[in-house]
Amino acid sequence: MSVNENVPFEQGELLRFITAGSVDDGKSTLIGRLLHDSKSIFEDQLSSITNTTRKRGMAGVDLSLLTDGLQAEREQGITIDVAYRYFATPKRKFIIADTPGHEQYTRNMVTGASTANLAVILIDARKGVLTQSRRHAYLASLVGIPHLVVAVNKMDLMDYSQKVFDEICKDFAAFANELNLHNIEYIPMSALNGDMVVDRGDKLPWYKGVTLMNLLENIIIDHDMNLADFRFPVQWVCRPRTEDTHDFRGYMGRIESGSVRVGDAVTLLPSGLTSRIKEILVYEGSIEQAVAPQSVTLTIEDHLDISRGDLLIKAGGEPPRVTKEFDAMLCWLSDQSLDPQRKYLVKHTTRIVKAVVSGIDYRVDVNTLKQETVDTLKMNDIARVKLKVQQPLICDDYERNHATGSFILIDETSNNTVAAGMIVSLQK
Repeated sequence: MSVNENVPFEQGELLRFITAGSVDDGKSTLIGRLLHDSKSIFEDQLSSITNTTRKRGMAGVDLSLLTDGLQAEREQGITIDVAYRYFATPKRKFIIADTPGHEQYTRNMVTGASTANLAVILIDARKGVLTQSRRHAYLASLVGIPHLVVAVNKMDLMDYSQKVFDEICKDFAAFANELNLHNIEYIPMSALNGDMVVDRGDKLPWYKGVTLMNLLENIIIDHDMNLADFRFPVQWVCRPRTEDTHDFRGYMGRIESGSVRVGDAVTLLPSGLTSRIKEILVYEGSIEQAVAPQSVTLTIEDHLDISRGDLLIKAGGEPPRVTKEFDAMLCWLSDQSLDPQRKYLVKHTTRIVKAVVSGIDYRVDVNTLKQETVDTLKMNDIARVKLKVQQPLICDDYERNHATGSFILIDETSNNTVAAGMIVSLQK
């Protein structure tokens, strides 16, 4: 894991991370400790949770209340949905997603993890690596989270034992090797007492690594995004109707990966026509170069037939595949089971096409990682499937490019999102 305390950070650099773990591992308390010790809590918030803690007959301050925002969560003492929290330090801005621990909320964790740079997996030092720990590690690897932190929590209940910590690290590392997870940092801590969260404390002198906050502030995330392959899905064709701009035609969207300069040769897909970038426009005016994930308006030198859903790439670069069939890992999100006989809508970048799930290769038991034969998918199921789409999509493998390698399935009757997918194999 790349950490450099001397790296200069641009103001406003954002790190998205999730916390995951088994029930009662202390996820909400950890986030509360991060917010409290980094001075990111307003006085009225602190007063409110202090009063709530006293009403429950508890001593001190229950920091978990800062993230357990739903009444049902407070009543049951568990996190049942994804709770997002924002905070900032002088070095960096953060968005935290506190994800559920129960297996029946797998879809919530996948949702929270889909945009994360880093995952913090909590392990109770008393219990060691559990089935849920393995499940969350698998889901983190599935959605391609580039950085992983294993936080061995509640070390205070094990007398801050180095032997206990080392055994847990060994067990988790053995499982992580099966998932090809290598970019992992291990930190012993007590979220309740604050040891190794923001401050080091004096209970873990044998641990020579950094605190969690130090790692979050200094981890390098510049290389998490694909900066080699220029991908620009056209979201909107801009043709303002004024006397001064009647000939203007701009193509609006977000650069999903790579970069582009004025004068670059580009290829339009799926047509294969080529042109050059004439101008790059942002809110403040024109610029010479733009990089992911900037939202821009591009103009080109030639008059080409371009519409929403088309994709601009650099000419001569590694092209994506234009295909009507592909294999994908699918996470089923809906309480209505998959119907292999019906058509769904696939939303891929800015294009929406009709599709069918033509086959289910296997379902993954997220607790054991065993592959099971099934005829349909139910809520929270994860499976490898085959899809056929009515019109060609312009795709990359998810491992190469998350933006052009991911999609959602939509029920065209209810317009509800029923599944999220990651492309793992493309066919001609």
